[in-house]
Amino acid sequence: MSSGERPTARELELHAAGAPPVRRELLPPGGEALAMLVRRGFQPTVAPLDLPFPADMEGEAAERLAEHLGHYAFRLFLRGAILRRGSFTPTEATRYLGASQAAKVAEDLVALGLAEREDEGRYRLRYPTHNFGPTLEWYVARELRGRLGFDVAVGVKFHAPEVGGDLDVVAAAEGRLLYLEMKSSPPKHLASDEVGAFFRRVRALRPHLALFVMDTALRLSDKVLPLLQAELSTQPPPPPRRVVREVWALTPYLYVVNARQDLMGNISLAIAEGLRALSPPPP
Repeated sequence: MSSGERPTARELELHAAGAPPVRRELLPPGGEALAMLVRRGFQPTVAPLDLPFPADMEGEAAERLAEHLGHYAFRLFLRGAILRRGSFTPTEATRYLGASQAAKVAEDLVALGLAEREDEGRYRLRYPTHNFGPTLEWYVARELRGRLGFDVAVGVKFHAPEVGGDLDVVAAAEGRLLYLEMKSSPPKHLASDEVGAFFRRVRALRPHLALFVMDTALRLSDKVLPLLQAELSTQPPPPPRRVVREVWALTPYLYVVNARQDLMGNISLAIAEGLRALSPPPP
């Protein structure tokens, strides 16, 4: 075939027949949440979580830990203990708990198998980890599965082109896909580039509902809401709508919550509000 001529039908068929077979991309091990990502054109993989306890913890031990993680004081203490990077006294782990309360939580960690006692009233985590974020993801995913019946995947790399970061928690139920971005640090540490990365993941994934979750008791209206509003495609953005307490709707499908009173209670309220928004209008 000379330059500039179109290939003949025979040449096209010969070229196609000689090409190597296309690799079959099968679903990764997992349930409906990962399958919904694959149907959106992604090839997700799940990375192991960096946890301060054995990743295969199940049964009564996992249930006891999840019950403790439901308490904000316990999460604050464990987060501080992780940041100590070694030996600590109870009062060194956090400045938000009194001495007696801190000592009790330290003993709770020992009873749960997460810490061990050392001399002179000091403690050390048995399974050192780098930050509290994966533990928060583990807890929220477990509660979504146990309380609301979601199929859940945690620490998902969805390899979207030009979109960085992982999907902290993805959940599926009722044919709906949820994406939860988890933040375990106080609002003062939240940066605009983190918020921008969250929105890039949302726009690439196109979940039915997205939740931006801050594990803090501090107000969201001072810094967090303005940062998120600045990234909305509609500018100037509509005012955020308070659902209840510190549960905010930025759109009918994007919610921001904190941990004031009850982290999982707030997440559940946002999900309920979002699912109602996705439902047909009443007759």
